[in-house]
Amino acid sequence: MKAGDVIHLTAAASVQFLRPIFVRVIRELPERHTYDGWVWIEGYQLNAAGDAVARRELYVVRAGVRMQALPTRPAKRRRRPVRIG
Repeated sequence: MKAGDVIHLTAAASVQFLRPIFVRVIRELPERHTYDGWVWIEGYQLNAAGDAVARRELYVVRAGVRMQALPTRPAKRRRRPVRIG
């Protein structure tokens, strides 16, 4: 994982993500000792529109992290013009 990557965290990454979240990675935190296969990451939690809502430090299983395209905003509904006559 590198800065700017968007990841999807589910229970596969850690039991704390029973409710999955999207995170934009700031960096991995290599100075923290972990168990084999686990990693600390620093990042911004994203809402459904892809906006950062909280800065977080997360401890996850690297194999459970899913690389993800940035969540997109729902398309705005275009109103059809009203025909008169």
